[in-house]
Amino acid sequence: MMIEHLNLDFSQKIAIDTAQQPWLPSPLQGVERKPLAREQAESGHATSIVKYQAGAHFSEHSHPLGEEIFVLEGIFSDENGDYPAGTYIRNPPGSKHTPFSKHGCTLFVKLNQFDKQDMATVRVNTHQTAWRQGQGGLEVMPLHAFATQHTALVKWPAGEVFKPHSHFGGEEILVLTGEFKDEHGNYPALTWLRSPHLSQHHPFVEEETIILVKVGHL
Repeated sequence: MMIEHLNLDFSQKIAIDTAQQPWLPSPLQGVERKPLAREQAESGHATSIVKYQAGAHFSEHSHPLGEEIFVLEGIFSDENGDYPAGTYIRNPPGSKHTPFSKHGCTLFVKLNQFDKQDMATVRVNTHQTAWRQGQGGLEVMPLHAFATQHTALVKWPAGEVFKPHSHFGGEEILVLTGEFKDEHGNYPALTWLRSPHLSQHHPFVEEETIILVKVGHL
């Protein structure tokens, strides 16, 4: 099933509860995905939830403008190692690998969206990395930064209300646990949000919530 130019208008706010989206087949047997934003070409800009069945594998392939992965469930692997749930992976522009999963896994994947000058390779096991104190009651775990772009985990304690603010360069969120909220709606776990440049909101939570956040890239 070919999907053409899905959610590529970065001036529009998007919120998708990915848990309610159907799995679609990929070109490779044993790998399914939930496209969130993508160009038609398999080699273009893409943001997706991807599921590997046990034993599924890709042939070696390259990432002309990089690949960013957060392992949601299971263990993801390539020739360089095994990456359990909670691992953040960044493969820079021009990198290549041969990924697989022995027992199956689910991933949040961003392809071909990065600055050609940002050549960092990153591997972070977030279950083995310390949180830092953020603003208010928030805790933050920085994952990667380049120029105006910052990627991090943010932990919200129950009942936290953040100040109203705007996002220079936009904001992208994947809710990992709990339920994120703002004046526009409620976003349960596995909801993907993308807010445009200079968008504003007043976020809060009622229960402890962890989000994967990327800002300054839109």
